[in-house]
Amino acid sequence: MTYRIAPSILSADFARLGEEVKNVIDAGADWIHFDVMDNHYVPNLTFGPMICSALKPHAKTAAGVAVPIDVHLMISPVDALAASFAEAGADYISFHPDASSHVHRSIQAIKSKGVKVGLVFNPAEPLDVLDWVIDDIDLILIMSVNPGFGGQSFIDSALRKIEAVRKRIDASGKDIRLEVDGGIKTDNIRRVADAGADTFVAGSAIFGKPDYKAVVDAMRSALRA
Repeated sequence: MTYRIAPSILSADFARLGEEVKNVIDAGADWIHFDVMDNHYVPNLTFGPMICSALKPHAKTAAGVAVPIDVHLMISPVDALAASFAEAGADYISFHPDASSHVHRSIQAIKSKGVKVGLVFNPAEPLDVLDWVIDDIDLILIMSVNPGFGGQSFIDSALRKIEAVRKRIDASGKDIRLEVDGGIKTDNIRRVADAGADTFVAGSAIFGKPDYKAVVDAMRSALRA
């Protein structure tokens, strides 16, 4: 399995976002995770499409290879802002099913922009909607904390949900990323991978440390163990 590490810029230094994106890519990040909060669906307010657009030129390796921008929408309603982020350069856009009045229509609207689309499930949210849309999505994001704030501790019951989603993905035969966001650290990333995840969002575990590369390397070492 190919593993991806997606640092969340929610924990970066906002005064130096372009530089922070460059530094974390130089440290080995595979994706850049972009947490969008609206102070409505969740009790916090973060980034809009203009910041995504401004950071897009920085999201590339030293060799000039583009690094995907992975936008996680914690907003309601979904469709208009999703379209704005697609136009701003997002590569993946994920949203919460309970934030959309018509989940399938929101999925199709994002896909029509040429962007890969994902669904996000909160810790106590059932997976039933996947019965109807798993063939239409590219990513499933499991929240292992309650959305809205960085720096929270991993909720262990998320492991069972990750296992359940992995079974659904395998049964579908589709190439769908299984991403986990919340409390991911060097000491638990292997357990999360063993449950079936292949993409890992890490915020304060990386940006809160003096040596980003050391943390990313330690995570990769744990994943190889």
